[in-house]
Amino acid sequence: MDHAVPSNVEAVYEDVVRRNPAEGEFHQAVREVLESLAPVLARHPEYTDLKTIERICEPERQIIFRVPWTDDRGEVQINRGFRVEFNSALGPYKGGLRFHPSVYLGIVKFLGFEQIFKNALTGMPIGGGKGGADFDPKGRSDAEVMRFCQSFMTELYRHLGEHTDVPAGDIGVGAREIGYLFGQYKRITNRYESGVLTGKGLTWGGARVRTEATGYGATFFASEMLTARGTSLEGRTVVVSGSGNVALYAVEKATQLGAKVIACSDSGGYVVDEGGLDLQVLQQVKEVERGRLSDYAERVASARHVAGGSVWDVPCHVAIPSATQNELDADAAARLVRNGCIAVSEGANMPSTPEALEVFRQAGTAFGPGKAANAGGVATSALEMQQNASRDSWTFEHTEARLEQIMHDIHARCAQAADEYGTPGDLVAGANIAGFVRVAEAMHAHGLV
Repeated sequence: MDHAVPSNVEAVYEDVVRRNPAEGEFHQAVREVLESLAPVLARHPEYTDLKTIERICEPERQIIFRVPWTDDRGEVQINRGFRVEFNSALGPYKGGLRFHPSVYLGIVKFLGFEQIFKNALTGMPIGGGKGGADFDPKGRSDAEVMRFCQSFMTELYRHLGEHTDVPAGDIGVGAREIGYLFGQYKRITNRYESGVLTGKGLTWGGARVRTEATGYGATFFASEMLTARGTSLEGRTVVVSGSGNVALYAVEKATQLGAKVIACSDSGGYVVDEGGLDLQVLQQVKEVERGRLSDYAERVASARHVAGGSVWDVPCHVAIPSATQNELDADAAARLVRNGCIAVSEGANMPSTPEALEVFRQAGTAFGPGKAANAGGVATSALEMQQNASRDSWTFEHTEARLEQIMHDIHARCAQAADEYGTPGDLVAGANIAGFVRVAEAMHAHGLV
């Protein structure tokens, strides 16, 4: 790695690798945070004495369970479910559920670890956790998804509660899945505990802007970074990776803020539309029909579809990676920089590899790490919890204004911590430090628990 890590921190990292073998994404997430902490430990020796880093790197609880269900043919299927309750120093565990074949303990721990600091940066009273299953909802009927969700919740419900652990959606878990999960939780517990799951439907306790929040938030964060550099999104070209929930609403908000979004991608390739993507067609293809981007290109004359390849080949001023972890490597980063990219705002969790980060750092590209830039989703989940607790419902405009203010505050916290600890402008270090210090102080206040 390029950054000097103090020997005591290096020892903690080696211990994490030894105790959590074959969990590469988790190791990467831990390493990225530890690299930022040298100046913090120099100023706060008590963090070393009280083994604060070691405690933060060890989840409070890890739950792994069997999820049996029957498909539409009557065949028995077995999946594996996970919930890692990582840190509750600031509030109940909060973090999404991911249903995807790639899910295993290492991915859930990486996401849960990131979530601790992301949630701390929002300023809201929420701890960090994450969960999911290696179930693939793609190509499954509604009835199959329902049976899977009911079986999953039949085990998980005993670990949840609005003051204990509050899951939300993530990849593969949208409003449909949250509905089935909540229905089963309500049935088993005999409690209409609205605040136990977020991302609910608007007619039964959900918050406005929750669907849009992560994509909107990543775009607001890009706007904040550009403002800090004396410019704006107005008139800029933007490329977004992915075409799921986060990507679609990043496209929408960037367009509203005066930018032109010219490309997005899915697992089959990417689509380029120099005149700007047509959001309505995109939403019809992706959200209604659950189709492919090649379908979009067939309907929009100005668009061209590129099978395979990398969406990062498309020149742009601003990149918003919104697909999945480690999708943007050093080569892609170098191409973006060469083609004039001045800002990267991570809509996904850890989409840039460590090597890509280094390319952006050397080039002086404004870079918003996921734990700051995509925190809008979980922040709006916390706003949903507030509304549920007060039996209230807010307007779209009020909630969006709260979200925009939260993203402004997150950027300010990261920038201030970076300045304070000697790395001005480095929002990666700023996010790690600001998040870590807030959690560490709460942990110390609670004693050794």
